[in-house]
Amino acid sequence: MELLTTLDAGFLQAEDSDRHVSLAIGAVSVLAGPMPDFESLAKTLAERIMAVPRFGQILRTQPLDLGAPRWVDDTDIDISHHIRRSALPRPGDDAALFRWVAEVMERRLDRDRPLWECWIVDGLAHNRWAILMKIHHCIADGIAATRMLARLCDDVAGDTFATQIRAAHEPTGGGLRMPALTLNPIDWISGAWRTSLGATTAAAAALQGAVEIAGSLLRPAAPSSLTGPVSNMRRYATVEVSLEDVTKVCDRFEVTVNDVALAAITDSFRAMLIRRGETPQRNSLRTLVPVSVRSNDATDKADNRVSVMLPYLPVDKADPISQLRAVHSRLTRAKASGQRQAGNIIVSAANAIPFPFTAWTIRALTRLPQRGVVTLATNVPGPRKRLRVMGREVIRLLPIPPLALQLRTGVAILSYADHLAFGIIGDYDAAPDVDELARGIQRAVARLTAVSAGHWRSTPVGTLALVQGG
Repeated sequence: MELLTTLDAGFLQAEDSDRHVSLAIGAVSVLAGPMPDFESLAKTLAERIMAVPRFGQILRTQPLDLGAPRWVDDTDIDISHHIRRSALPRPGDDAALFRWVAEVMERRLDRDRPLWECWIVDGLAHNRWAILMKIHHCIADGIAATRMLARLCDDVAGDTFATQIRAAHEPTGGGLRMPALTLNPIDWISGAWRTSLGATTAAAAALQGAVEIAGSLLRPAAPSSLTGPVSNMRRYATVEVSLEDVTKVCDRFEVTVNDVALAAITDSFRAMLIRRGETPQRNSLRTLVPVSVRSNDATDKADNRVSVMLPYLPVDKADPISQLRAVHSRLTRAKASGQRQAGNIIVSAANAIPFPFTAWTIRALTRLPQRGVVTLATNVPGPRKRLRVMGREVIRLLPIPPLALQLRTGVAILSYADHLAFGIIGDYDAAPDVDELARGIQRAVARLTAVSAGHWRSTPVGTLALVQGG
């Protein structure tokens, strides 16, 4: 028996607070055909899935949230409820696949069963087929889920994943290093001084971060069509860009892959607002950016280990280089401000509070109208090498983010081999143009790539000189 942490249980409580949302995450693997015999494929997938203990467990909740939910083994699991088959109508193109994905993801998982589904999808054009794996967010965050889902593949040994997670090497504020024991009294004094100084610095940074997070949640975003309640129907779209192109931009402007991805998202959201007849404001796009606090030796642990940053994406800026530099500086500032440390400390502290109080508080807060955060952008390092399932190559790996807390759109970013995939989910009524949002991301990356190579010039003063000087 294993109890859920406060953060894991929070995803259940957030789902309970809005009957229109499903807090499941997922990924679509598109494979080269032909599809294997369904019975043998289902048997192989079942063996691999059930090798993950969490997929054989169900949740047991306590009445009135008097105790944390707990994982218990399901002794009577019927695998046919979880591994299912579907077929796309002709012509089986991406549009048909994405409509089907949206319909599957908008339905909640049955909490009386293990919280996952695996769909085998036939009928894709060009002799392709697909596997959709869907799990509840209370089971795992993006990094852990990606590792778990890779168990479906033939061989995941070796350096397949991004094994060095940047966040794992950054301080979280969750602990302090004690001075080493020596026989020199001077070392004792200097060590104690350094420890107390570090404690003061960490506490100050975490406090500042907590203030910034609270202020971000309390300050409403600029009124726009991006905010408001959601329905229970979804739209889904994806786009893939060359990881080599993104890396060239990173090298040219000394930024990270995440900076480039968020800058492309910024430009596309700006175009969306303008297309809708709205003026992008400085405070139009407060964005929830999850940050991993998972250590490298815990990548296979089934749970959530994330903190958050809440930067404004600079949709008020028209120039792509200005957008990129603003994204980089704002994320750097958010990291330095202690937001990540504060989020981690808050989550850790919540685990020490009696569960009923945290559960009731989360349920109450998630029922309140949320107007500060507008969208989600989560980036997960994926497989570095091409994967195979029963000898068939996975030619595309597409992420699917959740949608909740009155966010009308969400973007998940996943690297796979030589591509970076953006999976976009949106409310069916409030975000009918998610396809355009995807195409806008692709155009933005192409434009940044051209700028980095000196093949494109923009009109704002200053950008022209920068490109010519490069």
